[in-house]
Amino acid sequence: MEKIKIGISSCLLGNNVRYDGGHKWDRYVTDTLGVYFEWVPVCPEVEFGLPIPREAMHLVGEPAAPRLVTIRTGIDHTDGMLKWADAKLKDLENEELCGFIFRSKSPSSGISGIKVYTPSGIPSHKEPVFSGCIHASFPPYSGH
Repeated sequence: MEKIKIGISSCLLGNNVRYDGGHKWDRYVTDTLGVYFEWVPVCPEVEFGLPIPREAMHLVGEPAAPRLVTIRTGIDHTDGMLKWADAKLKDLENEELCGFIFRSKSPSSGISGIKVYTPSGIPSHKEPVFSGCIHASFPPYSGH
């Protein structure tokens, strides 16, 4: 049986790529869905060049254009991450992916509804940096 090619957040496969050096291995994904899918793992932070472990990040600023910033030191990685994402999207186009499984709650590759810490102090929600780029480049299939 030919497997369907799917992009996936690398940590879900058990790879120790998270900011704290850990993973979020999802056995259902690997053991059950893995029978049907060929995985193309992606970790935006590591592939962008950040170390393991690394300082945690969050989204800050205006919800329409949030910035990806480290929590403790305030280093803004938004522009670099967007530049990396643009190149990565070109690579992923050649992979002929049929979908992507994102890690929830990640400020770079979560699904949606990630908190954006606004100047007013009232959190809003937004699609994360990398997954937002994926959705913009690979719109959902509409069935037409």
